[in-house]
Amino acid sequence: MENQRLYRAEDFTVELDVEEYIARFRDAERVGGYCRACHNYGRSWGCPPFDFDVEEQLRRYRRALIVATRITPAVEGLPFSRSGELLLPERRRLEGRLLEMEHRYGGRAYSYVGTCLYCPSESCTRLQGLPCRHPDKVRPSLEACGFDIGRTTEELFGLPLKWSRDGVMPEYLILVCGFLHNAESVEWVKRDGDE
Repeated sequence: MENQRLYRAEDFTVELDVEEYIARFRDAERVGGYCRACHNYGRSWGCPPFDFDVEEQLRRYRRALIVATRITPAVEGLPFSRSGELLLPERRRLEGRLLEMEHRYGGRAYSYVGTCLYCPSESCTRLQGLPCRHPDKVRPSLEACGFDIGRTTEELFGLPLKWSRDGVMPEYLILVCGFLHNAESVEWVKRDGDE
């Protein structure tokens, strides 16, 4: 089954001041605790602890473009084990677009938690204490920087997070990313059918 037939993806965007996003949605201690409990903590260059000051990096920028991508399976009852078939193509599309925006506007992209797209599993150079092989591509997630993604999707987009039950995919999945910048305006080109 081709990806286009397996799911429908829609991008939703909100732009707000970085200071407002930090004040309303960042809970670095609580969310950081989830990161510290994760098996990827300290094992991937996209995961904390970071070799930069997160607070300082966030506050370099005035504006935040937050993007929520709702991915709706084409059929009900898909096994959750197939979620990668829906998420991976969208991650690649979104991460590519975010990096293009960095080059165009000079801001900073914040992408996704989980497996890095650029190195095979368990081959991150961080495990050997070496620099990242792809520093031009690897970006931390908003979660890794202390942002509450559940509150973000609910309050900014009206999209509560959904969870798998009994090994079955929920009615939709959500990917959340961000682009922080100092430009007067940025453009997130939506696809046909996006709201």
